[in-house]
Amino acid sequence: MTGIVIGVFSIVLMLSFGNYVGQMIRAEFSSLGSNILIVISGNSSSRGAKMAMGTQPTLTLGDAEAIKKECPAVADSTPMMGGAAQVVFGNVNWTTSVTGSDVGIFNIQDLKLEIGLPFTSEDVRNSNKVCVIGNTVARKLFPGTYPVNKIIRINRVPFEVKGVLFKKGQSLTAQDQDDMIYVPITTAQKKLLGNSFPGMVHWVMVKAKGHEIMDSAEKEINNLLRQRHKTYKREKDFDVRNLANVLRIMDYMSYSLKMIFGFIAGIALLVGGIGIMNIMLVSVTERTREIGIRMAAGATPANICIQFLMEAAVLSMTGGMMGIFYGVVGCAAISKLYDMHVVTHISDIVVGFGFAGATGAIFGLYPALKASRQEPIDALRYE
Repeated sequence: MTGIVIGVFSIVLMLSFGNYVGQMIRAEFSSLGSNILIVISGNSSSRGAKMAMGTQPTLTLGDAEAIKKECPAVADSTPMMGGAAQVVFGNVNWTTSVTGSDVGIFNIQDLKLEIGLPFTSEDVRNSNKVCVIGNTVARKLFPGTYPVNKIIRINRVPFEVKGVLFKKGQSLTAQDQDDMIYVPITTAQKKLLGNSFPGMVHWVMVKAKGHEIMDSAEKEINNLLRQRHKTYKREKDFDVRNLANVLRIMDYMSYSLKMIFGFIAGIALLVGGIGIMNIMLVSVTERTREIGIRMAAGATPANICIQFLMEAAVLSMTGGMMGIFYGVVGCAAISKLYDMHVVTHISDIVVGFGFAGATGAIFGLYPALKASRQEPIDALRYE
């Protein structure tokens, strides 16, 4: 029964950990916002060698506005450009990421402010030097100080802090999502990040009206930008990344990982099942006279078979219940010790218990059949 306990314990623990990995992957994508597509500019060539997408500026502020107005499946879009910058307040300095965008970024990425206000459309039109900072930037630059309305210098340019975002934590790639500053896109272009191609942006972030029409939104964006960039008869100079496709792939990888975990844990259950079969075979041998007496008293082969099957099932399911208990306790201990939200779902418990019962039935079947096929006279004569 110990083998069954260890096997079911492993299955519950591994499946629960697989759920945790899946949750982490989904949390990573939800941090970007919901129903997101990203349009990046084209690639450049250097001495005949093609560079990566995004190295050639081909997207404009007008493209972002056209996507929002002319694509029925699109709810919102925002032009974006980014870079690293040195930020200074008083005698404190910090290097962080600066992203230029319009007000749509707060809706698309579901950015919530802990204190203060977001920058406005007027700030974007007038290229005002205002910014919204992440929690890490606020903590580094303003320890014990209220940051709103303070003046900071980003690459030596003075900016007024209008608000501080709620903490989002680290991404799966260990990137601090709070180490970020958002400024109006026009300010970033003209006064901060610089741009050799006026009006150009690095990428456009798009929010579809629903998860189920993201593919339609992708087609509409492709058709619109091909028309605007006149690339119907040649290779397009942009690329649309549909995060729903990436999420589907990651979900499949998460499911595959969960199945691998379950398979590895199932090996321990297999060993436990073999143990049960061996013990039941020994039990049949030791109780041969008992089997003969029962058959002489009128027991049928089916009665004998059911008796030994039930004994194997009871052994296996008792081990299964103990394994489930230890698995749930183990998940709770891991969550507390390592600050990981590892939760055991009811489905994991059902799977663990089902495998335990199936193991008892499968590995108990041969000993039960062997017991039921004994000849009564031979069984009574057995010493």
